[in-house]
Amino acid sequence: MLSEERRREIMELVRSDGRVLVRDLAKRFRTSLITIRKDLQSLHHQGLLERTHGGALPMRTGALQDQSLREKERQHRQEKLRIASAAVRVIRPGQVIILDSGTTTTAIARGCRHLRNLTVITNGTNIAAELANSSVEVILTGGSLRKNSFSLVGPLAEESLSKLNADMLFLAGDGFDVSYGLTTPNQLEARVNRIMSQAARRTIVVCDSSKFGRRSLSLIMPISSVHETITDRGIPRMDLKALRDAKVDVTLV
Repeated sequence: MLSEERRREIMELVRSDGRVLVRDLAKRFRTSLITIRKDLQSLHHQGLLERTHGGALPMRTGALQDQSLREKERQHRQEKLRIASAAVRVIRPGQVIILDSGTTTTAIARGCRHLRNLTVITNGTNIAAELANSSVEVILTGGSLRKNSFSLVGPLAEESLSKLNADMLFLAGDGFDVSYGLTTPNQLEARVNRIMSQAARRTIVVCDSSKFGRRSLSLIMPISSVHETITDRGIPRMDLKALRDAKVDVTLV
């Protein structure tokens, strides 16, 4: 079978089954795991499917798609927990950190509850609620509430962040196309995230591998503004190489 024929069949399976696994495809087409991984990588970079750890999923359509926080919480939960644990390990006493309102940063907030002499700046009401009864000092930005994400955006949020300074920003985002940058569906959220990055000495992107290769409506920042990325081992090899070539520190969990 020619590679193009095999890839067309793979796309038919993705559409009909909702997902495919590398090991199952290798058995079906009687070929190696490496060959199937190359097929999936090629289809991913053509924008035809989403590469995941061990397989692939159908490509989401629409750069405006803006899932609720509760929908996101159900996705890639184990990867997010491992990423959050790695993020908490780099936080030191006496630091000021910024957390945006994502699900991975919510897991980071839970991991910070026991830390002392820590200040968290956030635009996430969900983050503030997680830390309300802990030893962590919380600074909430203020602003207009986005009910879909429990985040505060707009001029009040932007103004308060512009007057603050932090050691690190942990930022999730909805898509990370390494040739373009980190993106989110909401323009107001993107503006707040950019100001967060300007307020922090170090910007750390925390996202599971499913976010790579995706673009949403609004650009938050190019790869040149990212200092470190913490992600899982499902990240496509080409994206991992691009990050390292851009001098971005990468932690794999």
